[in-house]
Amino acid sequence: MSKLRKVKFNELYKISSGISTSKEQYGRGFPFLSFREVFKNYFLPDKLADLLDTSIIEQEKFSIKKGDIFITRTSETLDELAMSSVALKDYPRATFSGFLKRLRPINDEVYSKYIAFFLRSRYFRKAINNNTIMTLRASFNEDIFSFLDLYLPNYKEQVKIGDLLYNIEKKIQINTKINDNLEQQAKLLYNYWFTQFDFPDENGKPYRTSGGKMVWNEQLKQDIPEGWEVKSLTEILQKNTDVFDYQSIQPAVDLSIMPSNSITISQLNSSNSFTTNLFTMKKGDILFGSIRPYLHKAGFAPCDGVVAGTVHSFRVKNSQDNNFALMTVSRDNFFNYAVNVSSGTKMPVVSSDSILDYKVPYNNKIARRYNEIPLIAIISSHIQENQKLISLRDWLLPMLMNGQATIED
Repeated sequence: MSKLRKVKFNELYKISSGISTSKEQYGRGFPFLSFREVFKNYFLPDKLADLLDTSIIEQEKFSIKKGDIFITRTSETLDELAMSSVALKDYPRATFSGFLKRLRPINDEVYSKYIAFFLRSRYFRKAINNNTIMTLRASFNEDIFSFLDLYLPNYKEQVKIGDLLYNIEKKIQINTKINDNLEQQAKLLYNYWFTQFDFPDENGKPYRTSGGKMVWNEQLKQDIPEGWEVKSLTEILQKNTDVFDYQSIQPAVDLSIMPSNSITISQLNSSNSFTTNLFTMKKGDILFGSIRPYLHKAGFAPCDGVVAGTVHSFRVKNSQDNNFALMTVSRDNFFNYAVNVSSGTKMPVVSSDSILDYKVPYNNKIARRYNEIPLIAIISSHIQENQKLISLRDWLLPMLMNGQATIED
């Protein structure tokens, strides 16, 4: 590998600030790059999720072009400061947030995919932490930019390193997208079968739409299919109460790492980060955030380990109900119910008893058929693969960038 060349950041890029916006501009107009998108992605997504009403002059001044780097410029914590994302294509008529800085390349000395990983490397994160100005909020500004150093191999080596790491990242994204799509399909099917009651009848046709008989249920105050029953979740789930003995170090799930509006828990903490209030969990256990249920935190345990006391943990009494129970507690209607039965104002808490009191229309045959979807198995497999890929990427990154490892042609 060629010798690394030390160069100042401002010799390669020109820095500029984003657009100042008002609430009236949001939600309409043209593509807009937000703080959130930059923070969570090595590379800008193919399509920007947000919109902003902007003029042609603003679109020219705050444009997004291939090779641009966007850096979060301000944050309450150092972990969120100077997180970067790189544009791999032009984004016509798009603009970017005033909470970001744009670094536009002055020349062609840097390969975009290489710099994307360099800027999220331990070296660069350490440099940011050591040089950040802290007042009430951390700030990445022109002064910091002017004396930060980059370490670059020759362009050919940058391409090899960047492409390898990019291919690993793409595989991680593909697995994540498959999980997201599978979850959405499972939720859609749940809605058809258990809410609209258009499950396949004996002829394979949608039951209710095809004239299947419905009967009034006084408990639920609604019509349900003839032959169905009403069950409380306490008949389907049991609360896990086995206290962890702290004799080993186990993967841990707590409220901070549970995502909102997703059953996929892809991050894990460690039991040695906690001193009390941990309970054992098994892969597939159903987890529900007990504090502030309006955050929509529900999912399943991706592995054996422990769960913090801020997360209710349940296990199905019959394995055939796994998918049904998981999708039931991760629906918007259930979160609304949890909010309504919570206690407390500033930090409302929902009890496990309230969760288990929830009543649902139920049919054994349809629940068993719904459970044929290998939902937990597939998502868990992709989570585990992604964790291995992330470990590989993070191990390779410094090795490749400091020349301790090389990529053969």
